[in-house]
Parts: sequence; structure tokens; C-alpha cells
Amino acid sequence: MIPLSDDNPTRRMPVISVTLILACVAVFAYQFLQSGGSGPSFTASCGFIPYEFLTGKDLPPSSCLTPVQATILTSMFMHGGFLHLGGNMLYLWIFGNNIEDILGRRRFAIFYIVCGVAAALTQTALTLFTAPEEIGIPMVGASGAIAGVLGAYLVRYPTARVRTLVTFGFFWRTIQLPAFLVLGGWFVLQFFQGVASLGGSSTGGVAVWAHIGGFVAGLLLITPLVPRRQPV
Repeated sequence: MIPLSDDNPTRRMPVISVTLILACVAVFAYQFLQSGGSGPSFTASCGFIPYEFLTGKDLPPSSCLTPVQATILTSMFMHGGFLHLGGNMLYLWIFGNNIEDILGRRRFAIFYIVCGVAAALTQTALTLFTAPEEIGIPMVGASGAIAGVLGAYLVRYPTARVRTLVTFGFFWRTIQLPAFLVLGGWFVLQFFQGVASLGGSSTGGVAVWAHIGGFVAGLLLITPLVPRRQPV
């Protein structure tokens, strides 16, 4: 299932959501231009490396931020490929505007970052538990932060209609589905992939537990963060 749009209008222009999308696209363009030269170095220097975060020691090449723990922020704007970027930005475009609308721009920005941090720390904890030899591998992507947006959307708008592309082999059809089915189905898939990885199954380099951690953070944080008086 691939969400295409939702039937859930907002009152204001989603400035933060659009800014985040533009920033991710700009950073990816820079990564792409550097791919023939220092692309891997850029990923290693600005991506989130659990070993660096836990020890404070900077692995070569030198980190693009000081202290090295700050790369937990820069990693949220980096992506591993066109599909990675495109999928993340599609989800942020569809679901981010409504969460920004109810939180207000400042709270939404804080919410987004906190969910991204929670996602990275969740993945770090599971990496230490299941594959400690991988704590030196960089993690990149906005997936964890955006998963928090999805969790928040599920809480606030479970019955919102989402226009979804359903594919099954050669069968392609666009249908309207409730958000709880689209987003709940997405989370269930992530959860089972995460559980399978505990038994040694490969996740294809995808930080599945970051998705789970970010989603749960969004579920828990959205209600206490919504202001009593809606921003105007």
C-alpha cells in the first residue's frame, strides 16, 4: 500500500513540513553530487554512528559537528538513495501538514526532532543487543522522525480517508482507506520485521527499530503536546 494523499484539510501553510522537505532534498542533492568523490566520507562524517554517540570518540573521517553526538541531528536530513528520499518525503508531505497544523510550527519542529532522536536511540539500543559489531555503521534518514508523525496522525485522525495505491502483482488500484488501516498496517509490518531481525533475519540495511521507536514516540507525545488553544 502506497499512500498518495489524504482528505484532511489544514488551516495554514505547513511551513515547517515544507522546509524539512526542501532541506532533505538539498542535502541529498549535495550527497549525490559528491557521490563520485567524497560521498561516502560525507555520509560517515555527518551520519549518526552509535559508537561515536556512546563513546564520544570520533571515527575517521572527522565528524562534521562537535560534539560527535550532534550528528544525531544531521543524519535526519540525509538519505541513502532516491527511493529512500522519495518515500520519506511523500509520507511527510501527506501526513506532516496536519500534525503541524494542530501543534503549531514551533511545537511541531520540536516534536519532529524529539521523535527522530528517540528513533535513533531505539535503533542504537537494539543494535547493541542484537548486532554489537555494527555499532560503527552510519545511520541516515528522516524515517524515524517521520514515523513519529505517522504515530501522531494515527492518534489524532484514525478515520481520515487516505487515497492509497494498492498493488498485488499486476493488479494496481487506487482506493480510499481509513488512516488507521494504512498507518496501522505500516507499523505492524515494521514490528514484525523488527522481531524477525532479533532472530538474525536481515532487514536489508533498513533501521526498522528506528521506525518503531519513532512511531511509538509520536503516539505518546502528541496528546500532551497539543496546545489547549489551537494556534492561529
